Amino acid sequence: MTTAVKNRPSSTVAGIRWHRPLLVLAAAMVALVVVCLIGLVVDPRQSLGVNVWEKPLKFAISTAIYAVTWSWLIGQLRSFQRVAWWAGTVSAILLLIELVIITGAAAAGITSHFNVSTPFNTVLWSIMAGSIGTLWVATFVVSIILFRNPLGDRARTLAIRAGALIALAGMALAFLMTGPTAAQLDDWQGIAGAHTVGLADGGPGLPLLGWSTVAGDLRIPHFVGMHALQIIPLALILIELASRRIAVLRAVDVRYRLVAIVSATYVAVLAVLTWQALRGQSIVAPDAATATVTLVIAALALAAVAVVLLQRQHHHRPAV
Repeated sequence: MTTAVKNRPSSTVAGIRWHRPLLVLAAAMVALVVVCLIGLVVDPRQSLGVNVWEKPLKFAISTAIYAVTWSWLIGQLRSFQRVAWWAGTVSAILLLIELVIITGAAAAGITSHFNVSTPFNTVLWSIMAGSIGTLWVATFVVSIILFRNPLGDRARTLAIRAGALIALAGMALAFLMTGPTAAQLDDWQGIAGAHTVGLADGGPGLPLLGWSTVAGDLRIPHFVGMHALQIIPLALILIELASRRIAVLRAVDVRYRLVAIVSATYVAVLAVLTWQALRGQSIVAPDAATATVTLVIAALALAAVAVVLLQRQHHHRPAV
């Protein structure tokens, strides 16, 4: 028994099995959030039109969510535990490196992403880029392992697996930002890559999020896709809560089909957001094509939900 406990790749905290390195990372990110909030108050310096502490604040929050989610998921695995534990540990180390660089750049008042203006900045950006690529591979490994483990009933399993795969796609969208734009090549200033499409980074943006309100912004599909792993399971949780009052939702097959609809709709929305950003179109100013496609997706999703619920009710309607 003692040996089994020592070899267990995850730890028990408050009765729940967790991947401890990722949990420690999450705690560190909470501390960083506090530091960044203080920085926002006491440090008026700006970079690209926003306070220098906004970027590490956003990354700290996102990383904390990522770390807690994967810490819990890895803790639930019953097969390939050791591989998943190491992949999670590598992810924690890489994310910590990335956040140290981002926070250090904020403290120095310089940009961290795409900055190749000096040899030192180039090394830092190369480390970040390498960390991001390796992080994607580590996340891919654990995502595949999710398909080799039971994760609850069919609906819960689908929600987690679909969320993980879509999150991988969202993470991969970050690579669309890393190439130098034509404007940067024409007037080289030591920046190779951009968040926005159509205009240079640093224009008007949404509060805190910073997403451009005047150009396309690839951070939007990147963010939305990356957090599918939280949003789709959360949608299932809401369905399960609703099942306490709505009898038709108590059937696992109904919840499974609804999760499938949510997942397919999520993929469609992610595609639209990417298409919109690549056309240089702001999220707050969709054109007729974007609006039409979005409305079609919403209508199809609602129709699919209605069909699932009506079929279930008809199937269980007592014969006259």
